[in-house]
Amino acid sequence: MPPRARTSTAPTTSPVADAAQLPADLVEGLRRLKLGTIRRQGAEVLATAKIQRWTPEEVLRTLINAEVTARDASNQATRLKSAAFPVVKTLDEFKVNASSVPQATFDYLAALLWIPAAENLCLVGPAGTGKTHLLVALGHAAVQAGYKVRYLSAAELVEQLYRGLADNSVGRVIDTLLRNDFVVVDEIGFAPLDDTGTQLLFRFVAAAYERRALGIASHWPFEQWGRFLPEHVTATSLLDRLLHHATVVVTEGESFRMREARTRTTRRTQQ
Repeated sequence: MPPRARTSTAPTTSPVADAAQLPADLVEGLRRLKLGTIRRQGAEVLATAKIQRWTPEEVLRTLINAEVTARDASNQATRLKSAAFPVVKTLDEFKVNASSVPQATFDYLAALLWIPAAENLCLVGPAGTGKTHLLVALGHAAVQAGYKVRYLSAAELVEQLYRGLADNSVGRVIDTLLRNDFVVVDEIGFAPLDDTGTQLLFRFVAAAYERRALGIASHWPFEQWGRFLPEHVTATSLLDRLLHHATVVVTEGESFRMREARTRTTRRTQQ
């Protein structure tokens, strides 16, 4: 009869328990330097290094890489939360072949080189043709690439500027928004603006001009922006700055949402 396998009863150690094995002065020094990952993983790495006979450079490289990876993940999570995207969309999910966006244009936008160049992206077309999806997906890609991004609808932007007007802090509101590398303003033209709202929107676009990349979406062609921007001169000046350094994409075709809804209905009918 073969011998029964021996069951190990050695307690498993958690990262917290491992960290307690570090000398107190090292733990305190790592805490003061805010090297939390090294503080948590240091004992385990040192134990592994001793067994595997790592060189000092290998130990240092492992600890630094762990700290950098953890900080990158934390910073990305913070940027993603600050972006305030309404939904999660990715570039991989965007169906270029089913859209009216040329493949070459999509590839250029996906490379994100226009963001540090402070160039704008203007998407114009009917509802449901992929404008918001593309803007949000590019925003997500920018966050992953290390850029700071902020998403707002046009109504939210104007509302923030109006609140700033009430306490004379419009300049501060604009400066705060422009601390981001890429600012998305979606749904421009869904509601008409009065003269004051038009001036505030112009002030924001003028402040961003050649400083930050803007991404805007509207279902109104540019020649019809007078429908929701009552001041013709201000509207012309706004478009002049918005389009000077910009990639303009005109989306068209049937709404993706309507197409999917019809497909679901057809499937249910067949079933």
